[in-house]
Amino acid sequence: MPAPDTPHAADFCPSPNHGERLTPISSLILHYTGMPTGPSALEQLTRAESQVSAHYFVDEDGTILQLVPEARRAWHAGRSFWAGETDMNSASIGIEIVHPGHADPRPFPDRQIEAVAALCRDICERRAILPRRVLGHSDIAIGRKIDPGEFFPWKALAEQGVGHYVEPARIIGGAALETGASGAEVRDLHRTLADYGYQIDVSGNYDEASAGAVAAFQRHFRPALVDGRADSSTIATLRALAGS
Repeated sequence: MPAPDTPHAADFCPSPNHGERLTPISSLILHYTGMPTGPSALEQLTRAESQVSAHYFVDEDGTILQLVPEARRAWHAGRSFWAGETDMNSASIGIEIVHPGHADPRPFPDRQIEAVAALCRDICERRAILPRRVLGHSDIAIGRKIDPGEFFPWKALAEQGVGHYVEPARIIGGAALETGASGAEVRDLHRTLADYGYQIDVSGNYDEASAGAVAAFQRHFRPALVDGRADSSTIATLRALAGS
């Protein structure tokens, strides 16, 4: 049984679902388990037939287990993209956080988030992962995944030194870029999202894929309203992030 890579892990609970890394580690991806209980999620992540895993598992009481050595490629991201990288399993470390998901969007316990923050700080320091590269599954799998959800406390994590964060701009209503729009404003939006890392074509046409990318951005950085419309609050928040 290997020793955990971090002192924050209480034990190593091995999953057979991993392979060889093909690219250097550059990102840290956060997930919720999306299952009714922690034990059921842990069983899924450590069962060969499931073909899924993560490097770490954080229970509601803050207990951290390591499932896959960091040097190995865990199977947590699936089809994914960030800043030109199409194999985020190889390029990242994955953390599964016990939570039932959107079926029950209750708050994550404080002690769980404190444990997640401590684990993230340790990984980012050891692996030289930039704040901009601490991401949600929804950021890298647009239209396919929505975890860890708009109710995940990214602000609380940032206050503990983890991730890239700015206070979201106030929602004031009014006009917004949405499906069917086109032109220079849409192209500028596309370019800023793409430069930040999201998968989007800089076409200048606000299509379904544009709405999906904007919704993914909102879910992480402007969670008060996730509607896929680029209103003034969304655009201001994106510009503030891009410039910080």
